[in-house]
Amino acid sequence: MQVVVRDNNVDQALRALKKKLQREGVFREMKLRNYYEKPSEKKARQKAEAIRRARKLARKRAQREAGLVGGRR
Repeated sequence: MQVVVRDNNVDQALRALKKKLQREGVFREMKLRNYYEKPSEKKARQKAEAIRRARKLARKRAQREAGLVGGRR
């Protein structure tokens, strides 16, 4: 990962780096690796995350379709 420092503006470069790390999920990964997670707990967490993602995607699709239908009237 690389961040360019322009005009000696380190604060701006640091913000950009943090944003990139956040998008990549590095902070989340570090937090999860702080303690041991049993395989059964890991599987349950991943299943719950998948369900959450699917619901969010379905909600967004429903909003998009409702917006399209509303726009055509």
